[in-house]
Amino acid sequence: MSDFFKGRLASLCIALFGCCVAAPITSAETLDTAAPMAFLMEVKTGSVLYAKAAEKTFQPAGLSRIMTAATVFKALKDVEVTEAQECKVSEHAWRTGGAPAGGTTMFAELGSSISVLDLLKGLLVHQAHDAAIILAECLDGDEKTFADRMTAYAREIGLTNSQFLSPAGFDVDGAATTVEDMATLGFHMLQEFPDRYPLFALNEFTWNDIYQRNRNPLIGEMRGLDGLGTGSSEKGGFASLASLNRDGRRVIAVVAGSPSAKARIKALKQVVDGAWDYFSVRQLYSKGDVVAMARVFGGIESEVPLIAERNIAVLLPKSGALGYKLRVTYSGPVVAPVEPGKRVGKLRVFSGDRQVHHVGLLTGGKRIEKGDLLSRAKDSLGELLFGWL
Repeated sequence: MSDFFKGRLASLCIALFGCCVAAPITSAETLDTAAPMAFLMEVKTGSVLYAKAAEKTFQPAGLSRIMTAATVFKALKDVEVTEAQECKVSEHAWRTGGAPAGGTTMFAELGSSISVLDLLKGLLVHQAHDAAIILAECLDGDEKTFADRMTAYAREIGLTNSQFLSPAGFDVDGAATTVEDMATLGFHMLQEFPDRYPLFALNEFTWNDIYQRNRNPLIGEMRGLDGLGTGSSEKGGFASLASLNRDGRRVIAVVAGSPSAKARIKALKQVVDGAWDYFSVRQLYSKGDVVAMARVFGGIESEVPLIAERNIAVLLPKSGALGYKLRVTYSGPVVAPVEPGKRVGKLRVFSGDRQVHHVGLLTGGKRIEKGDLLSRAKDSLGELLFGWL
């Protein structure tokens, strides 16, 4: 990837954000939380607003059930199963996750059959262990095979540091995730399964004449919160993955490692409220604006404008003091002929070493035709002697 615009855009960063001239930050101006691990992102722009020990692993515990749901949602989308398909309650599912186990259960009866949709409601509304195990067995025959599917799907959607070993969320040595991976999962749920996401916010679920309320302790605790779930383990502490929509702005927040359920709620509120207290939306470019120029190889023109494919807006700190920088990268040089509207690069926004936002850049202007033999020869010689900087 060519990166020769870095110097030019670094100076632009100063003009936009005051990153080199802002006043010192005080504790009252910055988001902070007591949670050992935390992550906050804004959904519309994809901006990462806060990250604390983002790649440190912890036991996912009950958060595994969100990955279980995502895996079943994918199977439904691929028509591998249907909502109406009946899944049989095995003795293993009944004894391990049902009434005899003494944990959260939807009271599935041994030998009975339950639809995939009802099992999903039991899983997400009542956080039922038996529902998770029944779904796993229904799709893959046993929990281990399904857990392998969960981890494979997690890798596919970008959860690079996660290992899922229990569909029900039991503590299993070796199971792991991170707050960044959990935020990625929440974002994936919103983007890929918007029609199924409302299942997380159902207040109640009555099945087989058994009334079951939503057991997510976050529901009703925070304004605008409508999913996703919580988990706790002896080793990993208390964790939560939450999505909220307030005043047209949706965020995903994750906290982990809290010592108690009360501390988890407090930490989550600190992180979430920070999205409104310390950040505001700023538009950097409008759709079609020229962001940078890219070198052209073998064309009648030596450069082509790179334009914003859509309005580029990010959430930026109100204090203007977090050191955001811009960088353009593209696969280059762009070989002639060059058609307008071709996506060849990205504008990346960095906070320190962390990329917090990116958006595609398109070739702009008119079509650039191939140059004559002499101009192409000059370009070839220049690339051979000096490379494209």
